[in-house]
Amino acid sequence: MTENPLRLRKIHHVEMWVGDARQAAFFYRNAFGFEQIAYSGLETGCRDSCAFVLAQGQARLVLRSPLVPGTEIGEHIARHGDGVKDIAFHVNDADTTFQAAVANGADAVTEPHDLRDDHGAVRCASIQTYGETVHSIISLGDYDGPFLPGFRAQHLPGNDAGLLRYDHIVGNVELGKMEHWAEWYGKVLGFSRFLQFSDEQISTEYSALMSVVMSDGSYSIKFPINEPAEGRKKSQIEEYLEHYGGPGVQHLAMLTKDIVKTVSHLRDHGVEFLQVPKSYYEELPGRVGEIDEAIEPLAELGILVDRDEEGYLLQIFTNPVVSRPTMFFEIIQRKGSKGFGEGNFKALFEAIEREQSRRGNL
Repeated sequence: MTENPLRLRKIHHVEMWVGDARQAAFFYRNAFGFEQIAYSGLETGCRDSCAFVLAQGQARLVLRSPLVPGTEIGEHIARHGDGVKDIAFHVNDADTTFQAAVANGADAVTEPHDLRDDHGAVRCASIQTYGETVHSIISLGDYDGPFLPGFRAQHLPGNDAGLLRYDHIVGNVELGKMEHWAEWYGKVLGFSRFLQFSDEQISTEYSALMSVVMSDGSYSIKFPINEPAEGRKKSQIEEYLEHYGGPGVQHLAMLTKDIVKTVSHLRDHGVEFLQVPKSYYEELPGRVGEIDEAIEPLAELGILVDRDEEGYLLQIFTNPVVSRPTMFFEIIQRKGSKGFGEGNFKALFEAIEREQSRRGNL
């Protein structure tokens, strides 16, 4: 698969709308090791919101909160809590990409327009995806500012945890809507079905879900889309939809080249992870075969392993990083595998259900 009809280059940034951007930036710097690289707010002429730009490897995370009552951002936070608003694409020509997306059926949010400051101009537009989430479309030209127009450089160091980039970004949608959005990404953005999982593959004694992974031609932009399936009790997707108030981004998966080092760093800095039973590691050698890593540190940290025909991967999931049981992070290391840890689904979702039960939501 090599087609990329809309000429998407990569994920430019992910923007979260949060209750207090300054406090959120402090958390992501100190817990996840991001450095702060830019700021927008009253001092830069933005009167209704402030935003901090964090960076680690190639990943850019924007944290934005309102400065006055009655804003769209504030209303979004009241409905959803802290969550992802924008998954922005870097493209060669924002006008061409936007026009193609709209011609393919996308709903426009903002028409192409210029953002300017002393460093030059950037061309931007945006389209709607699931829930209230949007995709900004950004072409940078020769812009040489610290991030985007309206931001000024503001550096606060982070203790780098070894996160490299966004590996994939997962969305949760309502029952019956997974196929709609899979078809949307195929028709509008030219993505292809990379993998699909049924409720028989992703199920436990109590709950189930279905998922399809949509990918661009380079496999560098991957969007799994989940929907709930019928089960004896409330699934994690239903819990998310209830507490988020509708569809949205469930988790951000971050790639690392040394997951043991990264997870050790994150744990030392207060990041909390889901844990699986020790019996998982007793069965691991027989299930995945020989791997480069020693089992003992994986078991100590709670890191999961899965193998497919192309290699294996290592992964772990945080507990929710916000007050509502909604958004979390995945840390993933790939050693040949392009999969998503299918062999870990049962152990992972049972761990999630244990947390749901503690919250009274199972």
